[in-house]
Amino acid sequence: MRDEDSEAVIQHTIITGEKMSHEILARVANGKLIHVTTLGRRTTKPHLVELWFAVNRGRVYLSHEGEETDWMKNIKKHGDVSFEIGGRNFTGTARLLENNTEEAWEGKVALYEKYYGKALKETIEDWFSLSKLVLIELHPAK
Repeated sequence: MRDEDSEAVIQHTIITGEKMSHEILARVANGKLIHVTTLGRRTTKPHLVELWFAVNRGRVYLSHEGEETDWMKNIKKHGDVSFEIGGRNFTGTARLLENNTEEAWEGKVALYEKYYGKALKETIEDWFSLSKLVLIELHPAK
């Protein structure tokens, strides 16, 4: 990388904090649980849940089997969330993923492989056949 390019990356990191957020997320990605706080869709009061998660390409994936839960309904109304992994705090924008999309597939693979290891596509699809997936994209660090 040229010195000018390095300087541009450093300046971008200083101004946005983006690189640092992703680096910290990568360091805690092997944690078992995430604590996600959503805003209540009616009350706007904080709603905290503990979930399994996976990180892939700087994005956080969550899933839930069955009907949409309160935290998922909250995300549909208010996408901004805060979350904690391994004692580190982050903020991001969450959204439910449509099934049969590349993003959903990436999330399914990341989640399955993190907790169970490699598997055939059919096994992963079967495992998530009744699940809904959520993607959280990081906000830049402040």
